[in-house]
Amino acid sequence: MLRAQNLCWHKNEKAILEHIQFELHPGECLGLIGPNGSGKSSLLKILAFLEPPTSGELWFQGQTIPKLAPLEIRRKIAIAFQDALLLNTSVWENIAIGLKIRSVPKSEIRERVNYWLQQFGIVHLAKQPARSLSGGEAQRVSLARALVLNPNVLFLDEPFSALDAPTKESLRTDLVKIFHSTQVTTVIVSHDFEDIERLTQRALILIQGQIVADAEPATLLATPQTPEVDQFLSYWRNTRRLNSISDQSSS
Repeated sequence: MLRAQNLCWHKNEKAILEHIQFELHPGECLGLIGPNGSGKSSLLKILAFLEPPTSGELWFQGQTIPKLAPLEIRRKIAIAFQDALLLNTSVWENIAIGLKIRSVPKSEIRERVNYWLQQFGIVHLAKQPARSLSGGEAQRVSLARALVLNPNVLFLDEPFSALDAPTKESLRTDLVKIFHSTQVTTVIVSHDFEDIERLTQRALILIQGQIVADAEPATLLATPQTPEVDQFLSYWRNTRRLNSISDQSSS
């Protein structure tokens, strides 16, 4: 579906990403994780055609993409950010806006918007002003607005970072079901390894702008490939160990 070949990106003469190489397969859910400033969101922007790479090649469905991706290619992807970025109109109109821009027939718009309202459990919010929503509700609208487009690739940039723990868990559970039913090819950036474990089949760890590990999340946690990966994942490994000890003590 997507292939990065020796991608590099420099900003203000500083190397942000260096020699990025990987493939994303149809139906796969891929996680990007790493320390703050490692280049995760920068890579996502390049993969989503929001920024051109300084050098290297990006392939989409077997086609080399020029620095300015053509409209017909950009319309095959959808992106949802940490900030929901909702328009000052109703929830229904926010979800429908992309379909209207694409001149989709009104009857089809109605059907698709209503479907995603149901999938995210926000039918009761359809007529409500989007700016009046809670953080969790707004993120559900943002995700529905992306998925209603039936994208070939869905990009999610830190979709849970602004949510409290119960809201995050509820939304993660819904996304697991949605990814299973739609098989939409997805790239998720997160700073939380639990998001990557729950939602992805494979993860790339970025450190200082380079991919230093590429494996299934469980494999990364159990057998870190390098000392720097081991150090980065130590927080989650230690948390699991402490929780296990606490559970044993309670029983």
